[in-house]
Amino acid sequence: MNAIKTTLLLTALTLILVVGGEALGGRSGMTIALAIAVVMNFGAYWFSDKVVLRMSRARPATEAEAPELYSVVRELATRAGLPMPKVYVIDDPSPNAFATGRNPEHAAVAATSGILRILDRDELSGVMAHELAHVLHRDILIGTIAATMAGAISMLAYMAQWAMIFGGGRGSDDRGPGGAITAIAMMILAPLAAMLVQMAISRSREYGADAGGAKICGNPLWLAAALRKLERGVAARPMNVNPSTAHMYIVNPLHGGGLASLFSTHPPMAERVQRLEAMAGRGQAA
Repeated sequence: MNAIKTTLLLTALTLILVVGGEALGGRSGMTIALAIAVVMNFGAYWFSDKVVLRMSRARPATEAEAPELYSVVRELATRAGLPMPKVYVIDDPSPNAFATGRNPEHAAVAATSGILRILDRDELSGVMAHELAHVLHRDILIGTIAATMAGAISMLAYMAQWAMIFGGGRGSDDRGPGGAITAIAMMILAPLAAMLVQMAISRSREYGADAGGAKICGNPLWLAAALRKLERGVAARPMNVNPSTAHMYIVNPLHGGGLASLFSTHPPMAERVQRLEAMAGRGQAA
């Protein structure tokens, strides 16, 4: 099923880029966009994890530098029957974490310095188990490709801005109101499309990773307690991250309330905690 989703994402990326290129640059723009799409499809599969780690300013961490993180990840990976993933740290006081990679053999987990400061070992186990559940379910590739895809779609908005500034359009006969309207439409719709793609794939994945993580670590309440702390921590210190990668984190790093919460890439925190507490009440643990 995830293979189908990956194929659909890559196909959607191609279509959005080609249609956007054609709208902004006519036949030549469509040709350029198609070439970009081919390169990005190849890169999204093989290198998107490295791109996302770099975009997140994550750096490889040694076991001597983060002994408890390594110990927790190694123990949980063994319990889940997974290869030991690479471990990264993000120097950021906001508490958060994510996993990336195209498969379990090429997986990586990243944790912020903030999360390592505020969580105890049990809570950290709950968070890392959640991330390893993403690896076990093989949905980290989908999330990583979606981040690359959202970045590419956002690129169309920037292209539209420059097209409007320099009087873009399909040609001399297309300059004027039509070209300006197309550019404005792309500026508005491209980021919206990126957000909808992220929402479509992220919310259900988070519920599945919460349940899977609770089983891996053996106690749903560890993750529930961690999520409460992370929600408060991010509210106090939102992260300065590229919005195209926001859906990959265990909690939304871009804090927002009110109307913004309706368009969040993550499910409501209260619902996530409630489901985990219900699991604990039913005795559903490893």
